[in-house]
Amino acid sequence: MFGRVLVANRGEIAQRVIRTCREMGIETVAVYSEADADALYLRQADETICIGPAPSSKSYLNIPAIISAAEVADVDAIHPGYGFLSENEHFAEVCNSCNITFIGPDPESIAAVGNKSRARQMAIEADVPVVPGSDGPVEDEKVALEVAQRLGYPVMIKAASGGGGRGMRIARNDPSLVSGFHAARAEAEAAFGDGTVYLEKFVENPRHIEIQLLGDQHGNVIHLFERDCSIQRRHQKLIEESPSPLLTPALRKKMGEAAVRLARHAKYHNAGTCEFLLDRKGNFYFIEVNARIQVEHTVTEMVTGVDLIREQILVAAGEPLSYRQEDIELRGHAIECRINAEDPERDFQPSPGTISMYVPPGGPGIRMDSHAYSGYRIPPNYDSMIGKLLAHRSTRDAAIRSMLRALDEFVIQGPKTTIPLLKKVLDHSDFRSSQHDTGFVERYLNAHPPAAHERRAP
Repeated sequence: MFGRVLVANRGEIAQRVIRTCREMGIETVAVYSEADADALYLRQADETICIGPAPSSKSYLNIPAIISAAEVADVDAIHPGYGFLSENEHFAEVCNSCNITFIGPDPESIAAVGNKSRARQMAIEADVPVVPGSDGPVEDEKVALEVAQRLGYPVMIKAASGGGGRGMRIARNDPSLVSGFHAARAEAEAAFGDGTVYLEKFVENPRHIEIQLLGDQHGNVIHLFERDCSIQRRHQKLIEESPSPLLTPALRKKMGEAAVRLARHAKYHNAGTCEFLLDRKGNFYFIEVNARIQVEHTVTEMVTGVDLIREQILVAAGEPLSYRQEDIELRGHAIECRINAEDPERDFQPSPGTISMYVPPGGPGIRMDSHAYSGYRIPPNYDSMIGKLLAHRSTRDAAIRSMLRALDEFVIQGPKTTIPLLKKVLDHSDFRSSQHDTGFVERYLNAHPPAAHERRAP
């Protein structure tokens, strides 16, 4: 087992990893940028090292600085968290070459599933349903038009690399395809250094269902059921829950088995997520694999009782999985709300600055993962998430009621947050009856635009 682990991330996920390491008797080294010098997770680590100025490119994405910190601190392993370098195959290779264990998939697996076009081909080979689309990357607009005419509009233009909704465009006719094709390529090139795109048939009004996977280095792969991530805006998730109220036991089993089949085919180990679109007829289609721990892994932890970070660390150390498939059971219902420092009334404009008062909620079934505190200054340089609020109860209705109560209790003074919007979504009849889909938030915002005085408010 590892003696010291460096956490190559920031915020709540750095804190999350540090907590599990401490419980496992593992010392931690936290790295930070100059903008995060007052971060809460730094107080919980055994050692801290500044790796550069605020811009991510000069700190959390600075591979030489992180490796230098790891060597100076004499660590055995690096946990990359999510985002930043967590799906960077080159970083994983550098770690290996320096005899530092990368707590995640091996570089070959990251490369295989990280490219969405290649992952799609692997899904086909593993007999996992995929959305009809192009046969590999699309190199020019002429080919894009030919593929779109074969598939029929609408189509989705998707970047082969990266995630987070960048490099994605919906096209409903030839002109929008041509403009979207070039825009998606340019955005993907700027965001990921790879302008490769491919096309898929656009599935109207789907649910977004993802299956949590765990695999070890001994060939064992299990799934930990699903998370329903359909409440999102511009492909950014706002609310996640498990189990999905839309899945029957038979469909749940079928999707879980498909995800495991793909992971085995890819020889995948460590934590990962297989993502699907689910249409109203119960047909599901593979869209991508996230080769890392997800923001919303906490939802799965609540309903299964499995510490996913602990399993990541054990697997990276060469241990077999602690669980067999038959050991994993769903217990109750969990809902997660992402609390972001954003203003929904101003098109989700980031709202950095100092939190003058921070009083998180509590009570039965409530969990709050956050790096925030009263007096904490939210830097403008990174993701705007303040934390993740979870409610776990015996039924979905009880979980919704507990979450609404917790959101009412939550006090965050200073920045604007997404709390008011989250409360409206949770209390909406379409969400309560599980009639929502991935387009729900946009439809709701279009139907309830902010009043003129709200838009002008400072």
